[in-house]
Amino acid sequence: MAGRLNGKVALITGAGSVGPGWGNGRATAVLFAREGARVVAVDRDTAAAEATRQMIESEGNACAVETADVTDSSQIERVISAVCEHWGALNVLVNNVGGSVPGGPVELSEEDWAGQLEFNLTSAFLTTKCALPVMEAQGAGAIVNISSVAGLRFVGNHHAAYAAAKAGLVQFTKAVAVQYAARGVRCNSISVGLMHTPLVEARLAAQYGKGDLEALVAKRHAQVPMGRMGSGWDVAHAALFLASDEAAYVTAADLVVDGGLTAKCD
Repeated sequence: MAGRLNGKVALITGAGSVGPGWGNGRATAVLFAREGARVVAVDRDTAAAEATRQMIESEGNACAVETADVTDSSQIERVISAVCEHWGALNVLVNNVGGSVPGGPVELSEEDWAGQLEFNLTSAFLTTKCALPVMEAQGAGAIVNISSVAGLRFVGNHHAAYAAAKAGLVQFTKAVAVQYAARGVRCNSISVGLMHTPLVEARLAAQYGKGDLEALVAKRHAQVPMGRMGSGWDVAHAALFLASDEAAYVTAADLVVDGGLTAKCD
């Protein structure tokens, strides 16, 4: 089916990419636009968001760019106000900001612990806090939070702060969903598994060295029962379903997109 988001305004955070290729946010923004949404691409890297807009507009679809750090409530308030003023609505919010810092409780600094919670959890709280009054006034809205299987299972890497934040994001999603279900707002999360995106490659190279990147990528492919990591498009298609009216009776759900990884880890 085409046009699953016709007439809807969708705000996607982290809609740029750290390099060439398809990250979760960029793929979601492009797919949503192809399905009829007017997309607001939000990123703290203006050039990255502009690159996403160029891709969308080259296909004849609508996109606006907003530069913002979504850990700053004043910047989020500015963005939401601009979206409502320009487009007259906010129908879909995709919280796609996140990233991991390795380490357990002993290895992590207090600053890294606090930063991970702010980046992966508080950012979604702040955007949701600003979007909910708009969606409630409209009588409808859909929020999709991009979480991680690290919040569900230990999958081989010690990222205590990241895991705690993502677990918190899943439960935050459920709490919002229950509170706002009768007000017409749905809220769901996607727990993403091992992905092969520009961000993942950049973080692997930074943490383990570029010389080992090929071997690390191959190892991650081998961990997954399907024999491969996922792509940004796998996340985008899951987000499209949850954002669309096809999921009209779906709220407080966590959709696991991981190629079977968490079942293998049980």
